[in-house]
Amino acid sequence: QVQLVESGGGLVQPGGSLRLSCAASGRTFSTYGMGWFRQAPGKEREFAAGISWSSGSTYYADSVRGRFTISRDNAKNTVYLQMNSLKPEDTAVYYCAADRFRTAQEMSVMTSHYYWGQGTQVTVSS
Repeated sequence: QVQLVESGGGLVQPGGSLRLSCAASGRTFSTYGMGWFRQAPGKEREFAAGISWSSGSTYYADSVRGRFTISRDNAKNTVYLQMNSLKPEDTAVYYCAADRFRTAQEMSVMTSHYYWGQGTQVTVSS
C-alpha cells in the first residue's frame, strides 16, 4: 500500500503559477505510475496529468497541455505538478493518484485500484 499527501494549493491570480507536491509513503514508490486529477464544484473528477512508473514519460489532458508539467523525484518519493498560466477554470480540488506499473497514458483512466490523497484546493481568482 501507499499513502499520499498533497500540498502546495492556495489562492492565485489568473496568469499566476503554483507548484503542487504529493509525498508518498513506502519503499516501492518507483514502481507506481502517478497522476494528478482535479474536481471542480458540481463536476466529476477529471484527469489532468500522468507520469509513468518506469520511463518517466508524461501525458496530459488537452485542457492543461503546455501549461502544466508533471515530474517525479523517486529519491524523495514525491511527484510534482507545476502549474503555469493559471485560469479561473483551473479552480478545483487537486488529487494525487497512484497505481502500480501504470504508464502515463494509462493513468488517465481511473480504476478502483487507485490510491488517492486527500486533495488540495487550488483557487484561481482576481
